[in-house]
Amino acid sequence: MILSELLTAEVRGDAPVGFVVDVRFVVDAPGEPDRAPEARLYGLIVSPHAKFSPMGFERKDLASPWPIAQIQGWLHRGSFLVHWEDVAAIGRGWVRLRPGFTRYDARLPEEARTLDEDW
Repeated sequence: MILSELLTAEVRGDAPVGFVVDVRFVVDAPGEPDRAPEARLYGLIVSPHAKFSPMGFERKDLASPWPIAQIQGWLHRGSFLVHWEDVAAIGRGWVRLRPGFTRYDARLPEEARTLDEDW
């Protein structure tokens, strides 16, 4: 599967929860001097209301340009990060999450905060 096939896929837990609008990668360690470091898929950004990318506006309270930030914030309200380990299965146009998956805040930095924790 290639990344473009994963984007806009319907995400389901026990019921539909949204659509894949972005992904997160991490670089665990620097690569060798003559090679670029390798990245691994860390998780999926899921939006319950939109199928398209939040264009980075989910990152660290990005608020400018103001009109676009407001529209993106409204369209992607309730978006969350789900760790790759919580993905149970992937098919053409769909992603199924494991029972009991955790919704993490989609904003960076990705600390181990859940959406249920107080900010």
